[in-house]
This record gives sequence, C-alpha cells and structure tokens, in this order.
Amino acid sequence: MALKSLKIIIFDGSFKTTPFINRLVKGLAAKHKVYILGFNEKLSQPIKGVEYVSLGSNQNSIKFAVTTLGLLFRSKKMNLLLPTLKKLIRSERQLLQHKNLDLVVKGIAPDLIHLQWPSVFPWFEEVLLQQKIPVVLSQRGFHSNVRPFVDEDNFKYLQHWYPKIAGFHSVSKAVSVNGNKVWTAPQKIDKVVYTGLNLNEIRFSKEYTHSQPLKILSIGRAHWIKGYDYALHACKQLKEKDIPFHYTIIGGAGDEELQFLVDNLGLKNYVVLERRKPQSEIFSLMRKASLLLMPSLDEGVPNVVVEAMAIGLPVISTDCGGVPELITNDKDGWLVPTRNPQALAGAIEDFLGLSLNKIEEVRLAARKKVEQQHNEEQMVKGMEDLYYAVLSLNAR
Repeated sequence: MALKSLKIIIFDGSFKTTPFINRLVKGLAAKHKVYILGFNEKLSQPIKGVEYVSLGSNQNSIKFAVTTLGLLFRSKKMNLLLPTLKKLIRSERQLLQHKNLDLVVKGIAPDLIHLQWPSVFPWFEEVLLQQKIPVVLSQRGFHSNVRPFVDEDNFKYLQHWYPKIAGFHSVSKAVSVNGNKVWTAPQKIDKVVYTGLNLNEIRFSKEYTHSQPLKILSIGRAHWIKGYDYALHACKQLKEKDIPFHYTIIGGAGDEELQFLVDNLGLKNYVVLERRKPQSEIFSLMRKASLLLMPSLDEGVPNVVVEAMAIGLPVISTDCGGVPELITNDKDGWLVPTRNPQALAGAIEDFLGLSLNKIEEVRLAARKKVEQQHNEEQMVKGMEDLYYAVLSLNAR
C-alpha cells in the first residue's frame, strides 16, 4: 500500500539551509509538500518544488512590516490587526516573529515539523507543549555533540524538552549515543540517517599524483572543536623534518588565534588561511589537493570528509565522533587520535612513503564506501521511514 504524501515543515531559522537539508528537501519534494520557514525575504536559488515562507526579515523594518501584515491578512485573523500595528510601532520584532510563526504553522497544518538544531527550540516551545503536531529533531554538530556537555544550563534545558520530541534523526551512531546522555526512554524513536550525496554530480577523479610539495587541505569554520591548533603544531614538526608541504585552511581567514599560531610557529611560508568558498570551488580545490586533513576534536559524520572520499581525495582524520563509522583505518582512509600533533605529523609522513598503488586502492575503497553508505536515495528513504514511524506512533 502506498504511503500518503506528507506536509512537512523544515526549520533552522533561515532559507539558507545546510547542504544536508538542501539535498534532503530536494528529494522529499518529489513526493511530499515541503515548506521551509525562515527569517528571510528572498533566496537567490530556491529549490524547485519547495515553498519558502518568510517570518519577517531581521534586516529591513519596512519589509518586516509588509511581511507581517501580509501573513495576518492571509490568515484572516483581523482581530489581531490592532495589536499587531501597536507591536510594529513599538518595534517588538521578536514577539511578532513568534506570532508570524504561529500563524504560518496553523495555516499550513503540517503532518510534522522537522527542526534542524536544538538551538531553535525556543521558537517551538508552544508547539512542543501542545503535542498536537509531531516534532522531529536532527542531532548533529556543535549543538548536539558539544554544547550540552560544556553548558550545564543548556543540558538541563534539553532534558526538559527532549521528552516532548516525537522522533530523533541522528547523523551518526556516535551522535545518537550523545543524545541518549541527555534523555532516553524505551519508546524513544531515534534513527541514524547518514548524509547523502548526489553521486552523479560528484565525479571521481581518476587521476591522482603525489604533488611536490604535498598539498594538504582542511575545510571548516575556525572553531576550537575543529582542532586546527593541533594541525598547525603538526605542521611545525613537518617543517622541522624538512618535509615539503603546503597547508591551506578554508574557513580560517580572519581568525586571530590561528593567524597568531601560524606566525608564532614560523609557518608563514607553509600555511595559508583562506575565506569560506562556494561548493563548486571547494570541489575544484579538492581535485587539486594531495590530502584532506580533518584534525577535529569531535564531529558527527563530516560532510567534507564524505565529499573528499567521493571525489577521491585521500583523507587523514582524527578518530572522533562518527568518523570511524565512515573511515576504516588503512582501508578507505587513515585515523589518528585526537589532540595529538605528533600522530598527525606521523600519519602525513607515513602517507608520503606510500606507493601510488596503495593510495589508489584506498581512493577506490573510499568511493565505494560513500556509494554504499552515503547515496542520496538512502538518505531520503531513511528520513521518510523516520517520519512515518513518528506519525504511526502518534496515531495510536
């Protein structure tokens, strides 16, 4: 029996959703009605078949007023007109955004709401309290892996709200374990769904050569959880051994601490901190690099590693979080302990001694792992299965 088409609200506060969500909603929109809510007015490249609903721009007061009044008129809640005008005059923007969200959710009447981060809970506390619309939460990144365990107030806040979540999506088994530290129960629905790529759009690089000097690449925002300080200390060790290399950190530009380390460790001629770049440019850089270095202290299953493996860029990563679910050491990549510059430097030095035949063997195994575990179809189906499981349980 065919399962019914769903009305699904996706929310992370913005129309500019993550690559995971962009790929997911593109797949979901083929069968379901998908709404993305956010505090935006426009999106330069909207996803076909997805309806974007603005809750009022944070940037422009006039556009905010127009959006707010437009939502009010469409809802036909004219009894709210005078209170709304008063709030606009008093510039009570956040109160109005909450009211806009309430009007939109009631107007759509979704089958379920999918929240992308625990940090957006404050916008949906009323929905969670009422328990009329099932809410699914994605567990991934800093807000699931780190913040609850370094911020006692946040941990208690999540402990209060997690029991009201109808279903959890975990990007890795490791993230699921962390979520259970906050709250678990016999009837808890928690499904691991790995990120999926459209592998038809990511061409495997058939040719690979050792460059001289070795071109090492890291990609990700400048944050202590990314472990770039350990990577830079590893670079110092490589320099002291006269190993030729060039290290580029995409996303590191403008970070004072990283720039200080580069200067202090004498790495000006070896390390470049670059600004963030669009996906197409990232893929181009991956094809020109020799090695992706992931020195993180914690991760879910990092998209950048999945993408590198799909392209055929060899990966050395710390064995943090969900990375061991993606990389089997010395088979489809290499793993080293976290917080260990000597291990990072040693792994890079060992990599330089590998034959091209061995590297090719690892590259092909990495691509195969991604094709099996991280294809787009399994991601969309996995999320659909989670949605239907949540609705089935709620219907009882």
